[in-house]
Amino acid sequence: MPAGTGDHRARLHARSTGSSMRAQKSPKRSPNRSSSLVSPTGIIQLMTHAMMGAALGLVFTFALILANPAVAELLNHGGSTADLVFVVTMVTTFAIGAALTGVVFILDGDK
Repeated sequence: MPAGTGDHRARLHARSTGSSMRAQKSPKRSPNRSSSLVSPTGIIQLMTHAMMGAALGLVFTFALILANPAVAELLNHGGSTADLVFVVTMVTTFAIGAALTGVVFILDGDK
C-alpha cells in the first residue's frame, strides 16, 4: 500500500460519516452572557417576551372587537371605562402568558 493511502482513506471516511478527525469542542458561552433567569440578560429576555405578548394581546383585542359584533355592542353600552378595562385585561392576560412561556424558554435554553 502506498505511503499516505491510509490517511487519505481515513479522511474520506470521516467526510462521508460527517465527523472529523479533530476532537469535538464543547460550545463556549460568551463571558457576558449569563445562563440564569435572575440576571440582567434574563430579565431583558423576560421583559421582551412580556412586551411581545402585550402587543399580540392588543392586536387580538382589536381584532375581536372588529370581528364580533356582540363584543362591540357590549363595549358600546359599557362606556369608556368598559373599553379600558376590557383592553387592559386582555393585554395583561397575554403579557403574563407570554412571560411565563418566556420563563420556560429561558430555562430550557440553559440546558
